[in-house]
Amino acid sequence: MSVKLKKKYKGRFIAFEGIDGSGKTTQVARLANRLRSLKFQVYETCEPTDSPFGSLIHQIMTGRIKTVHEAIAALFVADRIDHLLNDTNGIIHKIKQGMVILNDRYYFSSYAYQSPHLNMDWIIKANSISADILRPDLNIFIDIDPEIGFERINKERSHLELYENLESMKKVRECYFKSFSKLKDEENILIIDGKDKKDNIEELIWNKISYLF
Repeated sequence: MSVKLKKKYKGRFIAFEGIDGSGKTTQVARLANRLRSLKFQVYETCEPTDSPFGSLIHQIMTGRIKTVHEAIAALFVADRIDHLLNDTNGIIHKIKQGMVILNDRYYFSSYAYQSPHLNMDWIIKANSISADILRPDLNIFIDIDPEIGFERINKERSHLELYENLESMKKVRECYFKSFSKLKDEENILIIDGKDKKDNIEELIWNKISYLF
Protein backbone atom coordinates (compact mmCIF):
# COMPACT_ATOMS: atom_id res chain seq x y z
CA MET A 1 0.00 0.00 0.00
CA SER A 2 1.37 3.40 -0.89
CA VAL A 3 0.05 6.68 0.45
CA LYS A 4 1.59 10.08 -0.20
CA LEU A 5 2.30 11.53 3.23
CA LYS A 6 2.98 15.20 3.82
CA LYS A 7 6.62 15.49 4.84
CA LYS A 8 7.07 17.38 8.13
CA TYR A 9 10.72 16.73 8.92
CA LYS A 10 13.96 16.27 7.01
CA GLY A 11 14.76 12.88 8.59
CA ARG A 12 13.07 9.54 7.94
CA PHE A 13 10.89 7.43 10.21
CA ILE A 14 10.35 3.71 9.64
CA ALA A 15 8.35 1.52 12.01
CA PHE A 16 8.81 -2.25 12.10
CA GLU A 17 5.88 -4.44 13.10
CA GLY A 18 5.21 -8.14 13.56
CA ILE A 19 4.01 -10.76 15.98
CA ASP A 20 6.46 -12.05 18.57
CA GLY A 21 9.17 -14.15 16.96
CA SER A 22 8.76 -12.51 13.56
CA GLY A 23 12.42 -11.44 13.35
CA LYS A 24 11.67 -7.72 13.12
CA THR A 25 14.25 -6.77 15.77
CA THR A 26 16.95 -8.56 13.76
CA GLN A 27 15.91 -6.70 10.62
CA VAL A 28 15.93 -3.35 12.43
CA ALA A 29 19.57 -3.97 13.37
CA ARG A 30 20.50 -5.11 9.86
CA LEU A 31 18.89 -2.10 8.20
CA ALA A 32 20.58 0.21 10.69
CA ASN A 33 23.98 -1.28 9.87
CA ARG A 34 23.36 -0.95 6.15
CA LEU A 35 22.31 2.68 6.44
CA ARG A 36 25.30 3.53 8.62
CA SER A 37 27.58 1.98 6.00
CA LEU A 38 26.01 4.46 3.56
CA LYS A 39 26.86 7.30 5.97
CA PHE A 40 23.35 7.93 7.29
CA GLN A 41 22.85 8.90 10.92
CA VAL A 42 20.58 6.23 12.38
CA TYR A 43 18.71 6.04 15.68
CA GLU A 44 17.39 2.61 16.69
CA THR A 45 14.65 2.61 19.27
CA CYS A 46 11.74 0.47 20.45
CA GLU A 47 8.43 0.43 22.26
CA PRO A 48 7.67 0.03 25.06
CA THR A 49 10.55 2.29 26.01
CA ASP A 50 12.65 2.37 29.17
CA SER A 51 10.84 5.51 30.39
CA PRO A 52 8.81 5.40 33.64
CA PHE A 53 5.72 4.63 31.52
CA GLY A 54 7.58 1.88 29.67
CA SER A 55 8.87 0.44 32.94
CA LEU A 56 5.30 0.03 34.17
CA ILE A 57 4.37 -1.69 30.90
CA HIS A 58 7.30 -4.11 31.20
CA GLN A 59 6.21 -4.98 34.74
CA ILE A 60 2.68 -5.67 33.50
CA MET A 61 3.93 -7.76 30.58
CA THR A 62 6.02 -9.92 32.91
CA GLY A 63 3.17 -10.39 35.40
CA ARG A 64 4.63 -8.35 38.25
CA ILE A 65 1.73 -5.88 38.09
CA LYS A 66 -1.88 -6.80 37.33
CA THR A 67 -4.25 -4.32 35.71
CA VAL A 68 -7.06 -4.04 33.16
CA HIS A 69 -6.60 -3.82 29.39
CA GLU A 70 -7.87 -0.22 29.29
CA ALA A 71 -5.03 0.82 31.62
CA ILE A 72 -2.49 -1.06 29.50
CA ALA A 73 -3.73 0.72 26.37
CA ALA A 74 -3.52 4.09 28.13
CA LEU A 75 0.03 3.42 29.32
CA PHE A 76 1.12 2.61 25.76
CA VAL A 77 -0.41 5.91 24.58
CA ALA A 78 1.49 7.83 27.28
CA ASP A 79 4.75 5.99 26.60
CA ARG A 80 4.42 6.64 22.86
CA ILE A 81 3.77 10.38 23.24
CA ASP A 82 6.73 10.70 25.61
CA HIS A 83 8.84 8.69 23.15
CA LEU A 84 7.99 11.22 20.46
CA LEU A 85 8.29 14.45 22.42
CA ASN A 86 10.69 14.11 25.36
CA ASP A 87 13.67 16.48 25.29
CA THR A 88 16.36 13.88 26.04
CA ASN A 89 16.01 11.27 23.31
CA GLY A 90 12.66 12.02 21.72
CA ILE A 91 12.04 10.92 18.14
CA ILE A 92 10.91 14.36 16.99
CA HIS A 93 14.10 15.98 18.27
CA LYS A 94 16.21 13.46 16.36
CA ILE A 95 14.23 13.48 13.14
CA LYS A 96 14.46 17.28 13.01
CA GLN A 97 18.24 16.78 12.96
CA GLY A 98 17.86 14.68 9.82
CA MET A 99 18.38 11.28 11.42
CA VAL A 100 16.82 8.04 10.20
CA ILE A 101 14.64 6.65 12.98
CA LEU A 102 14.05 2.89 13.03
CA ASN A 103 11.37 2.06 15.59
CA ASP A 104 10.78 -1.52 16.74
CA ARG A 105 6.97 -1.27 17.20
CA TYR A 106 4.73 1.78 16.95
CA TYR A 107 0.98 2.33 17.09
CA PHE A 108 0.06 -0.61 14.84
CA SER A 109 1.30 -2.82 17.68
CA SER A 110 -1.30 -1.24 19.96
CA TYR A 111 -4.02 -1.85 17.39
CA ALA A 112 -3.01 -5.50 16.97
CA TYR A 113 -2.22 -6.50 20.56
CA GLN A 114 -4.98 -4.62 22.36
CA SER A 115 -7.94 -4.98 20.00
CA PRO A 116 -8.54 -8.67 20.88
CA HIS A 117 -9.59 -7.21 24.26
CA LEU A 118 -10.83 -3.71 23.37
CA ASN A 119 -12.62 -2.01 20.48
CA MET A 120 -10.10 -1.32 17.69
CA ASP A 121 -11.68 2.01 16.72
CA TRP A 122 -11.30 3.18 20.32
CA ILE A 123 -7.61 2.19 20.31
CA ILE A 124 -7.00 3.98 17.00
CA LYS A 125 -8.68 7.10 18.36
CA ALA A 126 -6.64 6.91 21.58
CA ASN A 127 -3.45 6.83 19.51
CA SER A 128 -4.54 9.61 17.14
CA ILE A 129 -2.37 12.12 19.02
CA SER A 130 0.74 10.14 18.09
CA ALA A 131 -0.48 9.71 14.51
CA ASP A 132 -1.02 13.47 14.24
CA ILE A 133 2.45 14.16 15.63
CA LEU A 134 4.27 11.70 13.38
CA ARG A 135 3.18 9.04 10.93
CA PRO A 136 5.91 6.70 9.69
CA ASP A 137 7.22 7.16 6.18
CA LEU A 138 6.75 3.41 6.08
CA ASN A 139 5.37 0.65 8.31
CA ILE A 140 7.16 -2.64 7.61
CA PHE A 141 5.23 -5.70 8.75
CA ILE A 142 7.22 -8.93 8.81
CA ASP A 143 4.64 -11.68 8.47
CA ILE A 144 5.08 -15.20 9.81
CA ASP A 145 2.74 -17.99 10.86
CA PRO A 146 1.96 -17.77 14.59
CA GLU A 147 3.09 -21.39 15.02
CA ILE A 148 6.56 -20.43 13.75
CA GLY A 149 6.72 -17.36 16.00
CA PHE A 150 5.62 -19.34 19.04
CA GLU A 151 8.23 -22.01 18.36
CA ARG A 152 10.95 -19.36 18.05
CA ILE A 153 10.16 -17.55 21.29
CA ASN A 154 9.88 -20.82 23.19
CA LYS A 155 13.44 -21.66 22.12
CA GLU A 156 14.83 -18.20 22.87
CA ARG A 157 13.18 -17.30 26.20
CA SER A 158 12.97 -18.87 29.62
CA HIS A 159 9.79 -16.95 30.54
CA LEU A 160 6.93 -15.92 28.27
CA GLU A 161 5.20 -12.56 28.66
CA LEU A 162 1.56 -11.50 28.51
CA TYR A 163 0.13 -12.20 25.01
CA GLU A 164 2.93 -14.70 24.26
CA ASN A 165 0.79 -17.78 23.74
CA LEU A 166 -0.26 -19.36 20.48
CA GLU A 167 -3.95 -18.45 20.63
CA SER A 168 -3.15 -14.81 21.42
CA MET A 169 -0.55 -14.66 18.64
CA LYS A 170 -3.11 -15.90 16.11
CA LYS A 171 -5.53 -13.17 17.17
CA VAL A 172 -2.80 -10.52 17.05
CA ARG A 173 -1.87 -11.44 13.47
CA GLU A 174 -5.53 -11.24 12.44
CA CYS A 175 -5.85 -7.84 14.08
CA TYR A 176 -2.75 -6.53 12.31
CA PHE A 177 -4.40 -7.27 8.96
CA LYS A 178 -7.71 -5.82 10.14
CA SER A 179 -5.98 -2.58 11.12
CA PHE A 180 -4.07 -2.46 7.81
CA SER A 181 -7.38 -2.68 5.97
CA LYS A 182 -8.94 0.06 8.11
CA LEU A 183 -6.03 2.45 7.59
CA LYS A 184 -4.98 1.60 4.04
CA ASP A 185 -5.80 5.12 2.83
CA GLU A 186 -3.79 6.82 5.57
CA GLU A 187 -0.69 4.71 6.08
CA ASN A 188 2.16 3.30 3.98
CA ILE A 189 2.39 -0.41 4.77
CA LEU A 190 4.88 -2.92 3.38
CA ILE A 191 4.22 -6.60 4.12
CA ILE A 192 7.28 -8.87 4.00
CA ASP A 193 7.25 -12.68 4.11
CA GLY A 194 9.27 -13.53 7.23
CA LYS A 195 9.75 -17.25 6.58
CA ASP A 196 12.80 -16.81 4.33
CA LYS A 197 16.44 -16.69 5.46
CA LYS A 198 17.52 -13.58 7.35
CA ASP A 199 19.89 -12.46 4.56
CA ASN A 200 17.17 -12.80 1.94
CA ILE A 201 14.68 -10.87 4.04
CA GLU A 202 17.24 -8.10 4.55
CA GLU A 203 17.81 -7.81 0.79
CA LEU A 204 14.10 -7.85 0.04
CA ILE A 205 13.44 -5.07 2.54
CA TRP A 206 16.26 -2.97 1.10
CA ASN A 207 15.09 -3.47 -2.46
CA LYS A 208 11.61 -2.32 -1.45
CA ILE A 209 12.60 0.73 0.61
CA SER A 210 15.80 2.06 -0.93
CA TYR A 211 13.74 4.67 -2.81
CA LEU A 212 13.28 6.47 0.53
CA PHE A 213 17.01 7.21 0.61
